[in-house]
Amino acid sequence: MPDTIVYKILKSHLAKGELTAGSPITIRVDQTLGHDLTAIMAGQTFLAVGADRVQTEASVFYCDHNTLCVSSENADDHLFLKTAAERFGAYYSKPGNGICHFLHCQRFAKPGKVMLGADSHTPTSGALGMLAIGSGGLTVAEAALGQGFRMNAPKVMGVRLTGALRPGVTAKDIALELLRQVSVKGGIGYIVEYIGDGVATLPISERQTIANMSIEIGATTGIFPSDEMTRMFLKAQKREGDYVPLQADQGAVYDKVVEIDLAALEPLVAEPSMPDKVCTARSAGGVKPNSVFIGSCTNASYTDIARAAVILKGHKVHKDIDCTVAPGSRQVLAQLIKDGILADLVESGCRILECACGPCIGVGQVPPYNGISVRTSNRNFPGRSGSNDAYVYLASPETAAATAVTGRITDPRDLMDVSLLTTIREPETYIVDDSSFITPADVADRRGVEVIKGPNISDLPMRGPVRETIDAGVVIKLGDNITTDDIIPGGSAILKYISNIPEFAKYTFCYTDPDFVRRARELGHSVIVGGDNYGQGSSREHAAMLPMYLGTEAVLAKSYARIHKENLFNYGILPLLFADDSDYERVEQGDALVIENVSESIRSGRFVVKIPAKGVAFHAVLEASEEDKLLLLEGGALNHLANAQ
Repeated sequence: MPDTIVYKILKSHLAKGELTAGSPITIRVDQTLGHDLTAIMAGQTFLAVGADRVQTEASVFYCDHNTLCVSSENADDHLFLKTAAERFGAYYSKPGNGICHFLHCQRFAKPGKVMLGADSHTPTSGALGMLAIGSGGLTVAEAALGQGFRMNAPKVMGVRLTGALRPGVTAKDIALELLRQVSVKGGIGYIVEYIGDGVATLPISERQTIANMSIEIGATTGIFPSDEMTRMFLKAQKREGDYVPLQADQGAVYDKVVEIDLAALEPLVAEPSMPDKVCTARSAGGVKPNSVFIGSCTNASYTDIARAAVILKGHKVHKDIDCTVAPGSRQVLAQLIKDGILADLVESGCRILECACGPCIGVGQVPPYNGISVRTSNRNFPGRSGSNDAYVYLASPETAAATAVTGRITDPRDLMDVSLLTTIREPETYIVDDSSFITPADVADRRGVEVIKGPNISDLPMRGPVRETIDAGVVIKLGDNITTDDIIPGGSAILKYISNIPEFAKYTFCYTDPDFVRRARELGHSVIVGGDNYGQGSSREHAAMLPMYLGTEAVLAKSYARIHKENLFNYGILPLLFADDSDYERVEQGDALVIENVSESIRSGRFVVKIPAKGVAFHAVLEASEEDKLLLLEGGALNHLANAQ
């Protein structure tokens, strides 16, 4: 039977299970990545379970999220990662080297390989024909230690791209069009494979943008073929030896096909506060933002920034706009300097930021109260910008630059002759300088290497086995599409405590419900109730860890985002589904629930949930592999991994 690219890679990496869509499988993992919000969890896991060293071809710790050191906490985290990398044989990328997804594509990603990253935007490396999947830090730690990655064999969504983009229309507009068509939950259970004659027209920088945002439709990841564009990119990176051609077989069958005619697209924006609230830039033309940000792992390539500079050249940033630009990596920055493009941006009035995530996660450039920001990022959830009161529009670098000039959201075709943008191409040869990577040394006695933990780094919380009877209060009831940013927000004031679990826990649901922590502590044992697509967004495992730390034993929801469900398993929280969605209406915040025979129910996958005070009982189900059931019975992945060492 003809194979998709996805199933070719899965077949070559299958360690356990059968490749039938929906069946549990385990696949071998070639590479892993984590950063200064998530790799700390991996490093602490290695310490907690007494690991020797990583077992992958390459595992990399990047410092790219919490690079702003206004106090010692973030610097302590970086020192921890640096010394943990040396202790366990991982690469370490210094602050300022760039964003993990940019750097991994540039220096590590390989066609046909499997990479697991402790960040939801890990699919960026799918631009090179790599099966790159985001997950929580604990899951990535397991993979780095040779445990492989457990998943359900996916369905494959073919997104057929036909024709070619017109000048002024970009890869970001393709990603937004896909969101417009299928929504933020339309890709759950799928891996997206990009097919069609339009693929060959897209260079790797544009494929990165599209692959990066595959996660926003709820998909496990997104992947492109490895073709001549891939070879050219790797040659420019002086890595042509890593090139492997990889295409779907003729006649490969997809479970679902979405059609996008590239020639029919126009500049789009996503309105606040969800990435699938998509409209044309022209229809949003009355919106006057306070700030514009060009950067993030989605849109900070050389061509992204160079084309924005072409639009800005000869203009000054509008008097009412604060415009900031953050190149995706030091390599991109060096090329912009060499070609004089950085000077053009500075001349126009742009502020140049460090090569890091920055404003995308609310670390710097937080909008004013009730402010409006146009950003080239991938998410515009409430609180994502560092303020729960701000309104964020997502746009391409070209639309963002035109907006910075006019002071209102502007289709770049209404500002200039956009045919000039077609002259901008990625360099044929990149400036390669790996001096900001610290390569794992050949250490005779790794256990003699000191891992330095600053005072802000607490031990990982562990829990015992599940209780046989869960008697717990409903601490909060939530609606659909609750994000991990709703559960634990970003922003520099909060994220600096990411390694200090007791302190970080104080911010759980702080924007959604400021009284949550007090209620959770008073209850002692609690249950969270959610709607559809609970836990979408970031891979931030703290969205599971912190509720567990505060006493949450189960979540009852209509459906879950994949990564968050994995994290709930990892931290021993039961991710239960309403057997009948109408039972969602029967549960209220403050109800006291009783769930009996928990171990037996985990094994069978069927639970009876009682509300004694109301005389109500209903069924819930647990969709889990045998391995995930074992995690729950043992009280989480830390206990399980410690037993496996």
